[in-house]
Amino acid sequence: DIVRGRDLYRGDNREKTKLEQKLKEIFGKIYEGLKTTKGAQARYTDNKNYYQLREDWWEANRETVWKALTCSEQLSNASYFRVTCNDNETLSDAIHQCRCQKKNNTPDDQVPTYFDYVPQYLR
Repeated sequence: DIVRGRDLYRGDNREKTKLEQKLKEIFGKIYEGLKTTKGAQARYTDNKNYYQLREDWWEANRETVWKALTCSEQLSNASYFRVTCNDNETLSDAIHQCRCQKKNNTPDDQVPTYFDYVPQYLR
């Protein structure tokens, strides 16, 4: 949500402004690197907020980000994620670092990335 510019954080406005400025700086550098890419300047013309670039970056990197977030040992028994596994034809929690186990007990490395498209207030 933060990367995509859709965070609903309503706390300290100074912190939010500071974070937004840092994201503009980071995505500004990414944009500068893309200037030589054919079609990049035409695609990313949103007044230096880089919302389209941020959306595209998230789409390209979200699986890696979710894996990094859920590979923490502290999350090995996390119950945040709802019942999502049905490999054994019954619903069960994705309790193996927020991943499902296959029938042969090997990890299913599919991270449930649909959470990033659920509106934040519903999570």
